[in-house]
Amino acid sequence: MPTDRFTFPGHAGHDLSARLDMPEGPHLATAILAHCFTCGKDIAASRRIAARLAGMGIAVLRFDFTGLGHSGGEFENTSFSSNVDDLLAAAEALTARGMAPAMLIGHSLGGAAVLKAAGRIDSVSAVVTIGAPFDPGHVTQNFGNALERIDSDGVAEVHLGGRPVRIGKGFVEDVRAEALGPAIASMKKALLVLHAPRDNVVGIENATEIFLAAKHPKSFVTLDDADHLISRPEDAEYAAEVITAWAGRYLPLRSPAPPIGAPEGVTRVSEADPKGFRQDVQAGLIHHAVADEPIAYGGTNQGFTPYQFLAAGLGACTSMTIRMYARRKGWPLDHVSVDVTHDKVHAQDAGGQDARIDRFMRRITLVGSLDDAQRERLLEIADKCPVHRTLEHGATVETELMPVPA
Repeated sequence: MPTDRFTFPGHAGHDLSARLDMPEGPHLATAILAHCFTCGKDIAASRRIAARLAGMGIAVLRFDFTGLGHSGGEFENTSFSSNVDDLLAAAEALTARGMAPAMLIGHSLGGAAVLKAAGRIDSVSAVVTIGAPFDPGHVTQNFGNALERIDSDGVAEVHLGGRPVRIGKGFVEDVRAEALGPAIASMKKALLVLHAPRDNVVGIENATEIFLAAKHPKSFVTLDDADHLISRPEDAEYAAEVITAWAGRYLPLRSPAPPIGAPEGVTRVSEADPKGFRQDVQAGLIHHAVADEPIAYGGTNQGFTPYQFLAAGLGACTSMTIRMYARRKGWPLDHVSVDVTHDKVHAQDAGGQDARIDRFMRRITLVGSLDDAQRERLLEIADKCPVHRTLEHGATVETELMPVPA
């Protein structure tokens, strides 16, 4: 996916490092993804979720909060309120580019931040939280004995996620004083709450409190046995698919006009799982499917195999062709179904060598009070299906290597 890297001024004027993941096809909407506490924009879960959303036409802005990752400023001088202000600054930066955000997605404390910020961003119509705490002060449970040093010295080093982070007293006081209930109740946005029942960092009861505080429309989807960081690829993929399906009801995902010179658009196949074989198939502007291989062949069996897509094309074209002819004739055809199987069979070529060729077997069922002559004619019409003709006559495939996107 194309990525635009840039900076924008945060709440205190420091440059915040951002990357905007753009769809390869039409841009239908824009979202901001806020990462978890002390994480960064490039953690695996954020990358995977952004990639999946971009594949569905939703541009996603990820950025490092002040003092984290590649952003300027000192983290020890930040607070929960400053994170919210950084989110507002990100929304302003997108709006200035003509890409006002329609959706906010927040993971962990980032989820609490988007709940607080949502009501102050007019363009946002949908909010998603992933493993978010209802009480932002929940994060102080991770500080352990350092809380006493923070209270006495004003700042202390805390080890989080295997690395040291300096936490200031202002941060602790700010999150302890924060109450999200009123902000959630008044934000007037559609809400999707994603949470794992076995999350041992932010308990599932937080999802319950967020959900109860929100007004409709609101939805809750469990992430089953995912961990708090959504570290497994399959969990991040699932979360992204749920978000995309849900967002379609609340975001204006209207497709633009087809590109000039390509009235039926382009079928684009993009790798979704580099460790397996799963592919995202985007047909034209709005239709999406998944291709894969069976588990026995190294895939995850989450979509049609390539040959099943080919068989589906033949079956669909056959059924449509039969229906079109029967409709034109006014014949009593109630229903058509086409079973297609594919295999390799031996055949003798012109030179007498034993070869393997592809064979597609169609079994057509015609339901209705048709007479024998009508049934025979519809069987003949099936052979006039354009896909059938392409398969029988063969086709030329031209291939061009495209330059690597910048």
